[in-house]
Amino acid sequence: MTSEARPGEVTVLVVDDAPAFRAAAAAVLAQTEGFRLVADAATGEEAVLRAAEAHPDFVLMDMRLPGISGVEATRRIVDAAPGTVVVLCSTYRQSDLPDDVASSGAAAYLHKEELTPAALRRLWDAASGPLTPTGAPRRA
Repeated sequence: MTSEARPGEVTVLVVDDAPAFRAAAAAVLAQTEGFRLVADAATGEEAVLRAAEAHPDFVLMDMRLPGISGVEATRRIVDAAPGTVVVLCSTYRQSDLPDDVASSGAAAYLHKEELTPAALRRLWDAASGPLTPTGAPRRA
């Protein structure tokens, strides 16, 4: 799945081994003004590859993936492209997150049940600054 982004949109990579969650995330993104899904992946290795190809602004990353974990994939993506905003997603309670999450480079954690257009906007704004009226991200 690859889609060209329009100028000013926040481009998004969704990474999850469950096709149902990838579809749900795509539906939420379709309802979120200023955001566009440009790629998806089912494994940690595939996530790193897709990020290198698509250069997304924003990544929704499942923590538990086949192959390398979402935490390790996050580390690799952020190391290669420090401006990429990665949000780790899972069904864990925040208090139960593994210790290595803090050093992964992820901007935030989102419980999968909380994935909504408002949550995406809030996470993006917190990590990169609010969108301009034209939808272009403000970057420091």
